[in-house]
Amino acid sequence: MVTVSPALRARAAPRRMTLDVGFIRRTFFILGLLLLLISPFAPDPLAFAVGGFVPWVVLSIAGLPFIPVAAIFYFIWQWCQVFAQALLSIIDGQSMSTASFGGGVMSAYWYSLASLVVLACAFRLVFSGMRGPSPVEEVAHLEWRPLDLFFLYCGTLVLAVACTYATRLIPGLSQQFEAASRLKIVAEFLLFVTVLGTGRGNKFLLAAVVVEIVIGFSGLLSDFRGVFVYLAMAAIAARIVLSVTSIVGGVVWFSLLLALGLFWTAVKAEYREYATEGEETQHFSIPIEDRLAYLGNLALASGSIDWGDAAYAMLNRFAYIDIFGSVITYQDATKEGAPMRQWQEALGHVFKPRFFFPDKADLSDTATYARLAGIDPALVLRGTTSISVGYMGENYVDLGFPGMLAGIFVLGLMLAGSLRYFMRVRFLPWMVKQGIALAFVYNVAGVGLEASLPKLFGSIIMFFLVYLLLAKFVLPIGLQWLHARASTEPAQAS
Repeated sequence: MVTVSPALRARAAPRRMTLDVGFIRRTFFILGLLLLLISPFAPDPLAFAVGGFVPWVVLSIAGLPFIPVAAIFYFIWQWCQVFAQALLSIIDGQSMSTASFGGGVMSAYWYSLASLVVLACAFRLVFSGMRGPSPVEEVAHLEWRPLDLFFLYCGTLVLAVACTYATRLIPGLSQQFEAASRLKIVAEFLLFVTVLGTGRGNKFLLAAVVVEIVIGFSGLLSDFRGVFVYLAMAAIAARIVLSVTSIVGGVVWFSLLLALGLFWTAVKAEYREYATEGEETQHFSIPIEDRLAYLGNLALASGSIDWGDAAYAMLNRFAYIDIFGSVITYQDATKEGAPMRQWQEALGHVFKPRFFFPDKADLSDTATYARLAGIDPALVLRGTTSISVGYMGENYVDLGFPGMLAGIFVLGLMLAGSLRYFMRVRFLPWMVKQGIALAFVYNVAGVGLEASLPKLFGSIIMFFLVYLLLAKFVLPIGLQWLHARASTEPAQAS
C-alpha cells in the first residue's frame, strides 16, 4: 500500500479562502478597478479614480500579519466618510470644487486622502516586527462556553448602563466612565468571535445582536451600527471560511445595517422631537417604553417613507469633509489665527482634568466650527446639534498643507502605539487583546473624521490609563471564571 506523507497531503488538500486582511485588501483592489471604470462618468474623474484605490493602498501599507483587526475598521470607516463626497458629487451632478460649502471641499478631499496614507505609514512603523500569538494563546477563546460569554456580555451591559448614569452624577469623571463602559465591546467581541470560530451558540450571538439594536434605537443618539462593526471585526479575527452560507450572511448583515440606517435617517428628526418634547437638548424626558412604542409605530408606518430622500440624506450626512472644506475656504481667505492654537487648546484641556478643575469650560465642537469657518454662532449653536471640524481640519488650521501631515503622523503614532501596547500584554489571550483594541478604536475614533483634537487626546490617554488597570486587576478575574466554567461543564450546543 502506498503511503502519503502528512506534508504531501497538506499540499494536495484544496486551499480554502478565508476572510482575513489579505482577502479584504484584494477585494478593495478589485473595487478600485471597478471605480476606475466608472470614474470617466464622475464630475471629478481623477479624484474619483484615485480615491477608489486609497483603501487598497492603505491596507497594503498597514495590513501587516498581526495588526489588530480594529485597524481595518479605523481606516475603512474614515475612507468611507471621505469617498462619500465623491459619490455625492455624482448624484448632485457637480464637481466638489463647486460644492455649496465652498471650493475648499476639493482640497479637503485630497488632504484627507493624503492624511489616511500618512496614518497608515505611522501604523506600519509601529507594528513592524511585531510577533504573533503563540498557538495556545491564539485558540484559548475556543474553549469558552458561549453561554458564559453571553452572561459576561449581560454583566458588561449592566456596567455600561451604570456608567451612563454615573456620568450624569459625576460629570468630572465622564471620560473614565465612558472608557470603562467599553468593556461591553470586549465581551461582545469575544462572544461573536467564539461563536463564529466554533459554530456553537448561534442563538446567543443572535440575542446579543437584537439587544444591541433595540438599545441603540432607544437612545437619543443611536449607536445601533456598533454591533454590526463588532460582528464584522469578529468575522475577520476568526478568519471564517468563505462559503455560500457566509457570503449570504454577509449580504444579509450589510442589507440590515443599510435598512436600519435609512430608517433612522428618515425618522430621527421626528423621534428626537418626541423624545425631548420639543426642547433643544440632548437629554430625553420620555420613558424608554414609550420611546420604543413610538419607534414601533414609526416602523409600522414605514411605507410612507421616501426611501430615495432618506438615502440621499444619509449619504449627505455621511460625507463629512464638506465641513473641513468650509474651514479651508474661510481660513485661506482670512489668513488669521494664532499659531498652533488648536493643538495648544487641546493639550491644555486634556491636562486639566475636570475632577481637579471643576470650573473648566465645557468643550463645544460647534462653537469651534463657527469660529474656524467664520459663521455666526447664532446660526449653528443649537442644543440638539453638534458640528465638529474634526481633527484633520484642526490640523490644517494650525499647520496648513502639507504641514498638517506631520500632526496627523503624530496622532497615528499615538493611536498605533497604544494599540501595540495592549496587543503585547503577555497574560491575555489573543482574542481578548483584539477585543481591547476594538474597544479602544471605537472609543477614540468611532465617530471617524468628526473627532476633535481635544476629544482624541483625552480619549487616548484616559482609555489607556483605565485599561492599564482593568487588564491587570479585573480582566484576569473574568478570564479565570471563563476557564473554570469551561473545564467543569460541557460546551453548549447552538
